[in-house]
Amino acid sequence: MDTGSPGKDGTFIRRLLKSFGYAITGILTAAQKERNMQIHIATGIAAVCLSIFFSISKLEWLFILLAIGGMLALELMNTAVERVVDLVTKEFHPVAKQAKDIAAGAVLVYACLSILIGVIIFLPKVVAMVGR
Repeated sequence: MDTGSPGKDGTFIRRLLKSFGYAITGILTAAQKERNMQIHIATGIAAVCLSIFFSISKLEWLFILLAIGGMLALELMNTAVERVVDLVTKEFHPVAKQAKDIAAGAVLVYACLSILIGVIIFLPKVVAMVGR
């Protein structure tokens, strides 16, 4: 069994870099092919722009970054579930549908939480700006 311990020949680092390459390929594939991932990336960029514009606090940045990162990670997992289900069964199966629906539900829950975080952080700043 390979423990992943570093060897004298640098195979550990080589394998580690290779695994990062696979992960980056997965992220890029989802960003290129998945409409929902593209939407999450665009809204994440918008949230970062608003955060810069309003000079939000460090604590607010943490919430924004966790919302964005969590949303992207969950969308990647949802996409992986969908692909595996599609690979396993070509015809309709109720359990396959449930797996896809449950994964999509997880994304929806986190998206609602992320929107709520954005409203809590940005709405008072927008109201204050408009009220000037």
